[in-house]
Amino acid sequence: MVISSKGEYALRVMADLAINHDGRFIPLKEIVQKEELSQKYLESIMRMLSKANLIEAASGHGGGYRLKKAPEEYTLWEILELTEGGLAPVACMKNSAMTCDRSGQCYTLPIWQGLAELIQDYFQGKTLADIARNVE
Repeated sequence: MVISSKGEYALRVMADLAINHDGRFIPLKEIVQKEELSQKYLESIMRMLSKANLIEAASGHGGGYRLKKAPEEYTLWEILELTEGGLAPVACMKNSAMTCDRSGQCYTLPIWQGLAELIQDYFQGKTLADIARNVE
């Protein structure tokens, strides 16, 4: 299991918005400079986050992005699930679909299911507020 750059950057951006959660809109240019990310790539991630109602966008003077909820209300799991479509330790478990013909007699499946539960529990137990606290 490898988290894609989309998932990594989404977490970084959401963490930045959580750290600067003072009600103001943060311009994309400011986020791009702080996080040293490609503006074009970040725009697509911001659209995805906005469409999922995780962030609020405003255009024009004073525009930018901000969180729609308090940082402690966002789990890292919901962000990664959006960007990654879930986190599966093996391909046959991607998106909770058992695509392998051998899943009924797979001796290792319980191991992978256990690992998937640990991963999900870990990221569901962490919030953007946890990341913001690490900065303070």
